[in-house]
Amino acid sequence: MKIDVIVVGKTKGSLLSSSDEYCKMISKYTDISVIEIKEERIPAKASDAQIESALNKEAQTILKRISERDFVYALTPEGEMLSSEVFSFDLQNAFNTGNSKVVFVIGSSYGLGKEVYKRANMHLSFGKMTFPHQLFRVMLLEQIFRAFKIANNETYHK
Repeated sequence: MKIDVIVVGKTKGSLLSSSDEYCKMISKYTDISVIEIKEERIPAKASDAQIESALNKEAQTILKRISERDFVYALTPEGEMLSSEVFSFDLQNAFNTGNSKVVFVIGSSYGLGKEVYKRANMHLSFGKMTFPHQLFRVMLLEQIFRAFKIANNETYHK
């Protein structure tokens, strides 16, 4: 079992140490890697075409990190919202159905390129609210850790 979390952009400061701490706790259950992809520069008053071009470049970089046998979650506000228990079940199911690894993809503030959405096995949402990407990375890692605690019937605060 292996998890890759692909994120567009870098995380710094205290959120980076929180991210590292969750990765350390998750590593007791499975191998986990966080892969940071360079965020394409988009002008402040960018046209739709400029945004789409940048997202397509990011998508190509992301897709090079994903194999055909990977189970891919694309994180998007338009995705499916799950309880922690259902997410835990889905994550374990993804591991148990012959996938080489599970990949979570977090896009830039503009989202993900269309090709990443097409490749994803599931579009996952944490709600309609907007979160800073650095914070969202920590939130995702916390939910992955929680999913393993649930799957192993281990106590974890609510």
